[in-house]
Amino acid sequence: MTTPRDLLIIAIDRASGHPVEQGDLSLALAGAEVIDLLGAEAIRLDDDRIVPGLRPALPDRLLDEAASSLAVEAPYESVDDWLWRRGRGLSAAYLAALEAEGQLFRPRRHRWLPSGNSRTELVDSPTRRRAAERWTSGEPVLGALAAAVGVRDERTADAPGLSDDAVARVLGAVHDAVSELAGERQRRAIEDAAFDNVWRGD
Repeated sequence: MTTPRDLLIIAIDRASGHPVEQGDLSLALAGAEVIDLLGAEAIRLDDDRIVPGLRPALPDRLLDEAASSLAVEAPYESVDDWLWRRGRGLSAAYLAALEAEGQLFRPRRHRWLPSGNSRTELVDSPTRRRAAERWTSGEPVLGALAAAVGVRDERTADAPGLSDDAVARVLGAVHDAVSELAGERQRRAIEDAAFDNVWRGD
């Protein structure tokens, strides 16, 4: 399994009462890909730039796709630019991959129920159990990524710090991007509310 897949599974498992924003999740998944590519030595960071390294065989299709989409010429791509480019629609891609592999399903909707009542559910599988074990162990990378999208508990609060500076920089970029997106959502909500007030004559 990969960090993006583990993150998605935890987000589905732990955020049922408070669904994760898909945009936030997509940014975090893109960051998780960078972290796994660092671990595979497929990339290194030069300051905030993603520099391609080895091109190992990556068994995960989406992670291999991520490696194939790296900028291969200087000045390369910044982590921040990667998050916004690669992250576009990435949560839907990972959901589709898990669904195609039989890791999750969408319960059938009855005709008399509104479509919004349908939710994705995880299959009880070794994949899900491995992600849960990583989560309950308090592994700091997964905990930090989950916290960035609003999924946290006492384990993430007490997780040990990171000794890898490159990974810490990626996690910082994810948190900044998610904060930026939240600010944009807030600005749009204020603008929409003001627009509605004009039409109502308030």
